[in-house]
Amino acid sequence: MEEKREIELKNIPTRASEQYRNFPMVPRVVYGTGSFDQLGDILMPKRRHSEAPMIFLVDDVFEGTALLQRVPTIFCDRIILISANEEPKTEQVDALVNIILADFNELPSGIIGIGGGTIMDLAKAVAIMLTNKGSASEYQGWDLVGNPSVYHVGIPTISGTGAEVSRTTVLMGPDKKLGINSDYTTFDQVILDPNLTQGVPKHQWFYTGMDCFIHCIESLNGTFLNAFSKSYGEKSLELCKEVFLGENSPLESREKLMMASWHGGMSIAYSQVGVAHAMSYGLGYVLGVKHGIGNCLVFQYLEEFYPEGVSIFKDMLQKHAIELPKGICANLSSEDMDTMITVALGMVPLWENALGENWQAIITRDKLQSIYKKI
Repeated sequence: MEEKREIELKNIPTRASEQYRNFPMVPRVVYGTGSFDQLGDILMPKRRHSEAPMIFLVDDVFEGTALLQRVPTIFCDRIILISANEEPKTEQVDALVNIILADFNELPSGIIGIGGGTIMDLAKAVAIMLTNKGSASEYQGWDLVGNPSVYHVGIPTISGTGAEVSRTTVLMGPDKKLGINSDYTTFDQVILDPNLTQGVPKHQWFYTGMDCFIHCIESLNGTFLNAFSKSYGEKSLELCKEVFLGENSPLESREKLMMASWHGGMSIAYSQVGVAHAMSYGLGYVLGVKHGIGNCLVFQYLEEFYPEGVSIFKDMLQKHAIELPKGICANLSSEDMDTMITVALGMVPLWENALGENWQAIITRDKLQSIYKKI
């Protein structure tokens, strides 16, 4: 019994255990317009042999586009087009792993995710599950992964999530929405090409960019804040303000937001996010609300926790003429509301970062319900 308790406690991060963690970072990154065209040269040394393919997981929005023709496939490489219309799921990861293992005699030489946060999270999770037994749902939590992942590359085509740099892959599981948080999750290589983010629809651009902005607000106002996370968070926040409140050329806007996403992801690597993200997890699990817009829906009502950040956020909404959906939670059953609150309360590290070790004295089920009812 005592042994089981030790294992359980080991997998729950605490303020003490997180303070001096030796976190991994992306070891290799290429930045610049047109840098995507270096992908073939980057992958070549990582190919074990012709029967060990590179698997490209690509957002299906690029089906029939020139980008798909530029993917450097050779030998038995495969492109798998994936819809990003829904949040990534553990069962989706399991299905992709099963397909790859069934169709090839060798483990892939690498997994390459080309898309937004959904596609990059799937790429990270598939790379992990190809070398670890069981279902992806068994690894939702902190430091549960035992074996190193397959070589994997992240190539963002929209900026804001920070998925390209983070050590987590957020997945919707059978009973929770939670990341696989592991040292083996981080990409081995990232390619940052601002040209790839051209043509993103306005609302999607805004909501995903706000994910980055809210990362920064929550990190910079959190109890886990330190000089490392502060330096990245302040730069990311500065860039977000320039993008969403300043005047920029289209290329400048893409470049700045891409770097804001990178710095924002680095900021939370050594700290945490907070109230908006915790509550957004509940929205995503019960209603399937996408992560970026979910953060926005919650954040607008968080003046009590982030007064200055919410004020700036509302200025950004006004400048870009964005009207957030209303009545999202209006017809929720009491059972669904209860589930939503339970999922949100389960994000313990986020609440501790936001409000300190005594957060449970501040955040009650009634308080969360009152906020959700406004959405």
